[in-house]
Amino acid sequence: MASVETVGGRIDAEEMGLTLIHEHFFSGDEAVSVQWPHVRDHEHEHTLALESAEAVKGHGVKTVVEPTAMLLGRDIHALARLASDTGLQLVACTGIYTYDYLPQFLENRSEDFIAELFVHDVEQGIQGTEIKAAFIKCAADEPGVNERIEKIHRAAARASLRTGAPIMAHSRPASSTGPRQVEILLEEGVAPEKIQIAHTGDTDDLDYIERLLDTGVYIGMDRYGLDLFLPTDRRNATVLELLRRGYAERMFLSQDFDIPISNGLDWYPPEMVEQFEAAGAATDWSMTFLFEQVIPALKEGGMTDEQLDTILVANPKRWLGV
Repeated sequence: MASVETVGGRIDAEEMGLTLIHEHFFSGDEAVSVQWPHVRDHEHEHTLALESAEAVKGHGVKTVVEPTAMLLGRDIHALARLASDTGLQLVACTGIYTYDYLPQFLENRSEDFIAELFVHDVEQGIQGTEIKAAFIKCAADEPGVNERIEKIHRAAARASLRTGAPIMAHSRPASSTGPRQVEILLEEGVAPEKIQIAHTGDTDDLDYIERLLDTGVYIGMDRYGLDLFLPTDRRNATVLELLRRGYAERMFLSQDFDIPISNGLDWYPPEMVEQFEAAGAATDWSMTFLFEQVIPALKEGGMTDEQLDTILVANPKRWLGV
């Protein structure tokens, strides 16, 4: 029987229920947080996280997958507290979120050394706890899949082969990173069904998307509300066409909502967040936008309840279950 690690312990995959595959309750610049801890108000961040957690529970969500890795400010203690306070099943990751930079410590060590770090999080526990990672996160963005990014992908692949943990790869369709990311992971021997190419929904280029799907991987249609990458109506049209072509079993829906970023507490100060919203870049971005506006529109466009259940219930437990 397949099971999944959560911050509250291992559960049967069947217990996952309705699942959001890509949301961030917490994030933060790791260097600033350590060197100038006074800039972080952890109680305020916890309160904001509580609000979103209760909101998604109100829509029937039982599990949220939280892909906050190294360099995004992973804090397993904050996640554990949130899970305890809300009863929400939170799924944590290992891995490194970088578009180019690596600290010298890792720059000068091998893929196998980095893979061992990931394996430790999956098999022993994260940040000195017994809470185990359920999946591995890596990323490629505008700089492309350069030498450092390839190194992290190969480390992720080797850790996945050792542990059985699946891989979520942040991608940038505008830079066509997805095919090369898949190629590296497959070269290392990772089964395609263990791979999820996140943010594929940032494009409505169906040829590009089907090139990925032809390899057997999952795709994340997971940035609903971030119109700066692609407006909601075009995201919906793409999802509906992919459903028509029979890809329900290979897609995820989510929002990639980041609570600290959206509240001006992390990457951008509040005035910049307000400017983004005024420009229409992320007007509807929230952890419940999917349920409030997207799913009703998709159903009106022809998505069936069975297809929705496949995407939000069956696919997450199939991808994460080991």
